[in-house]
Amino acid sequence: MQNTFSILFYPKKNHTNKDGKTPIYMRITVNGRRSELSIQRKIDISSWNLKAGKVRGTTPEVRSLNRLMDVLKNKIYTIHQELIEKNIPITSKALKNSYLGIGEKEKMLIEIFTTHNNQMEKLVGKEYALNTLKRYKTTLKHIQYFLTNNLKINEIAIKRINHQFLTDFEFYLKSEKNCNHNSTMRYLKSLKKIIGIALANNWIDKDPFINYKTQSKETEREYLSKEELQTMINKELKIVRLAQVRDIFIFCCYTGLAYSDVQKLTDNNLVRGIDGEMWVKFNRTKTDTRSNIPLLPIPLQILEKYKEAHTLQENNKLLPVLSNQKMNAYIKEIADVCGIQKNLTFHLARHTFATTVTLSNGVPIESVSKMLGHKSLKTTQHYAKILDRKVSDDMFLLKEKLKKENKDTVIKVKAN
Repeated sequence: MQNTFSILFYPKKNHTNKDGKTPIYMRITVNGRRSELSIQRKIDISSWNLKAGKVRGTTPEVRSLNRLMDVLKNKIYTIHQELIEKNIPITSKALKNSYLGIGEKEKMLIEIFTTHNNQMEKLVGKEYALNTLKRYKTTLKHIQYFLTNNLKINEIAIKRINHQFLTDFEFYLKSEKNCNHNSTMRYLKSLKKIIGIALANNWIDKDPFINYKTQSKETEREYLSKEELQTMINKELKIVRLAQVRDIFIFCCYTGLAYSDVQKLTDNNLVRGIDGEMWVKFNRTKTDTRSNIPLLPIPLQILEKYKEAHTLQENNKLLPVLSNQKMNAYIKEIADVCGIQKNLTFHLARHTFATTVTLSNGVPIESVSKMLGHKSLKTTQHYAKILDRKVSDDMFLLKEKLKKENKDTVIKVKAN
């Protein structure tokens, strides 16, 4: 029995959006049974030529859209021929699934991503920070929404991820999810890792991220000034929970530790350095790079303060670190009490160590980079740029002050 087979493009009127744009769908019919999918393009319904099955007009945009429909039609015809040659039963669903890359042996994006996240979850606290896992889970959720709402599918073959998919996904994150540029880039970098897994396993032949930039924009990082840091140290806090969080925050201001690292500190991380003084040595949770940090007097005093409580803890932790959410909430409360007009987060302590505590006091950037556990000096140089801007701002204020003080002063220059 010979199959009847046809391909039709049409605007789906009942999907017209509030701007009057109607999506174009491709309908595949085999023996009277239909399957359809969106081609991810929208038009004004009045421009559709029903008889020709194309868009009226001669503008470059119209020509490009009509060419796209021709390409898609030829692709379906090619798939139809391939199924015949493989002796696979021809159905509209089989043609659609083959076009979408959905097949028995195909590796699927959501499946790979879910497996990755499940494995990562088991390594949280060992090789990955909890926030890293959260970012990958959020990325997966965004991709699932994107597939469902924009592509009208629940899954997609990893081979179908191309430059256009990345462009559309980036636009979706920025326009529909209101993600800023840097957040969008972080989600794309998470997807890029999954693509890397697919490449390593030979599930795909080509990297869709080639020629695709995932560069974040440089942002201003907040930190405590010397005066603000001293204010927080000197502030008497009668509420125990606030005093503890303040102490741990100050400890990180003088060591550069991130939340994920300070919460894991035990006696095993305290060692005598080559100078005979106490050092903190550990592998950073985020990058797995080694950090060796000499302990200054203030963090030593904080460790001594909690020494008795530490010996009573079953987990052998050096400091009573709460959840990241609580630490961030309480540090904002402490900022209010101290009159610090900045949006404090716990991670700001690490920025303060890099700027106010070390670089501002002449510690070489190479040493700061090593203590922070940065893999690249370029990462640390961002803090040096912050200090350059502060120097510029300070000099501007000085210039304005001198202008006022010397407004009546005239310096006479004798001509040669």
